[in-house]
Amino acid sequence: MENIDLLIINAHILTMDDNLTEYPNGDIAVKDRKILEIGENLSNKYKPEETIDASNKIALPGLINTHTHAAMTLLRGYGSDNPLNVWLEQYIWPVEGKFVSYEFVKDGTDIAIYEMIRNGVTTFVDMYFYENAVADSILETGVRGVLCTGILDFPNPGAKTPDEGIEKTKQFIQQYKDNEFIFPCIGPHAPYTCSPETLRKAMAVAQDYDVLFHIHVAETEWEVGEIQKRYGTTPVKHLNNVGVLNERVLAAHMVHPTEEEIELLAQKNVKVAHCPESNLKLASGIAPVPEMIEAGVTVGVGTDGTASNDDLDIIGEIHTSALIHKGYRKNPVVMNARQSLAMATREGAKALRLEDKIGTLEKNKFADIILINKSEVHLQPMFDPYTQIVYSGKGLDVDTVVVQGKILMENQEVTVLDKKEILEKAKMWRNKIQNME
Repeated sequence: MENIDLLIINAHILTMDDNLTEYPNGDIAVKDRKILEIGENLSNKYKPEETIDASNKIALPGLINTHTHAAMTLLRGYGSDNPLNVWLEQYIWPVEGKFVSYEFVKDGTDIAIYEMIRNGVTTFVDMYFYENAVADSILETGVRGVLCTGILDFPNPGAKTPDEGIEKTKQFIQQYKDNEFIFPCIGPHAPYTCSPETLRKAMAVAQDYDVLFHIHVAETEWEVGEIQKRYGTTPVKHLNNVGVLNERVLAAHMVHPTEEEIELLAQKNVKVAHCPESNLKLASGIAPVPEMIEAGVTVGVGTDGTASNDDLDIIGEIHTSALIHKGYRKNPVVMNARQSLAMATREGAKALRLEDKIGTLEKNKFADIILINKSEVHLQPMFDPYTQIVYSGKGLDVDTVVVQGKILMENQEVTVLDKKEILEKAKMWRNKIQNME
């Protein structure tokens, strides 16, 4: 018998591969941090150091959050139910201006990672400031992150100038370019906060270092109008005119593309991070996701920051996504359960250009695996696991989380972060923000 690191047995396995291969009672063998084999009766073939009995559980690839601002957990609920400009100008920006620091970002990210692990998220894309603090949280916990500092044309907590932000990004990329948990990328904030020159410089870095180019695009009607006023065109066309629209782009939100722009996104192989709950809360609108998918655009799902969501539950996000697109288009077959779950797994990995490493349960991919407890009353009777997860499931149904073969949560208990410490950090920052002069 071959020695292996981990054997998961008796699981209902949804591989989420292109054929949606399924094992109603299957096993997963893990060795050297990767999936060695998926099949049945593998306990007769392998001798594991550790075994997880996944009876009455569904095994899925680790869920992927394609857009967030992790440290903004510290601003969860702060200034809610205000217009966007009031929320930003009177609440968010003053707090960030006073408090954003390594400590703020580290504590906020620790809270976010605890919450994401608890909800089955094993990989997340982060754009914020002090990304070295986010990297430290990742290395301490063992989740996976695609990280970028937001680059803007005006002074911010990350840099005083866009050129400084770009140089810091280069250093960050060089520091982590060979890390299996941290995937650096470059993050020009948006077309309305970055000049064409800044956008082109950022894309040059993405190409030179072979990294993702992450940017907010067409999030609001205000943005569309502002780009029209400045450049005489719409946001996606503007990026194309500037020369930065290509397969490296991961565009967050994409709420207001035109039909012509959707075709352009598909033609240029641009990826989209759909953030339905944030877009609803901020009244930004409903992104034309079914139209983008039909055109051939790869669409993953993201939470955005918890100041505008207000949680990091990707299962909740795909639930919302499936329902709003059905209701908005008055079409019950739009965004079916399998398609929705793929957005949080396989399609999310494609959006990050990491589909050869994560996103499906297949041999030689990283062993990023979650187990969902299907014995919960709200998931029964289970006629179809895809349907039940998307329409009845919750992130808190996740029982076990494994990243690269290491168990980060078992029996719904996160093992790599202390819950008491997390709650103390949240309380401390609440008091600081409430007492802000």
